[in-house]
Amino acid sequence: MVDEQGSSLDVMYVLTVDQRGSTGRPDRVPEVLARLDEMLAGRGVVVPFARTVGDEVQGVLDDPEAVVEVVLDLLRDGGWSLGLGVGPVDEPLPAVSREASGTAFVRAREAVEQAKSRAATAPVAVRGEPAARAAEVEALLRLLAAVVDRRTAPGWEAVDALARVGGPQKDVARALGGSAQAVSQRLRTALWPEEAAARPVVARLLGELHEGPPADRQEEKA
Repeated sequence: MVDEQGSSLDVMYVLTVDQRGSTGRPDRVPEVLARLDEMLAGRGVVVPFARTVGDEVQGVLDDPEAVVEVVLDLLRDGGWSLGLGVGPVDEPLPAVSREASGTAFVRAREAVEQAKSRAATAPVAVRGEPAARAAEVEALLRLLAAVVDRRTAPGWEAVDALARVGGPQKDVARALGGSAQAVSQRLRTALWPEEAAARPVVARLLGELHEGPPADRQEEKA
């Protein structure tokens, strides 16, 4: 979609990530930038993640599945407040997000400020339209954050092995030096089947967020 000035109004996902309790602690920004670069490898990246100011980084994505993956990975990593803003951006986009503007950036700023006030177990907030749908996405992400926070080291070992092997559980068991039944039990205890089922639901709901209230979209179609 294009507005009267010719600027694209395509929905983008702006993720602002701020280090928690950074005063007196080492700067982890280089670490998280390397982590995100390796994880995404350009997938879904519109504007690469980069430092904006202080101990904060920001990037722009266009793939809701990649957004969910990044959010859950950073929640696992710990020590970050995550603000996700969904909506249009002013185009053309610059090479770095700190020079960009648009509704999605405003919403991401609001979201990260909200996330900073949240408990360390679920420091994530989402802003978008319709607001009720954004709240649903946020609720699901916070629920998954609780799962991630409570997962034990043996659970993570099984989950990571499954992701690395990418095959049946007997292959995972072989990689871990155990039985398929033991791996299955560890994955169940880690609530991995529930997380794996919820991830695409969250991505779908993210994809249903748009740039304005439904009435605005109806007027545009008219």
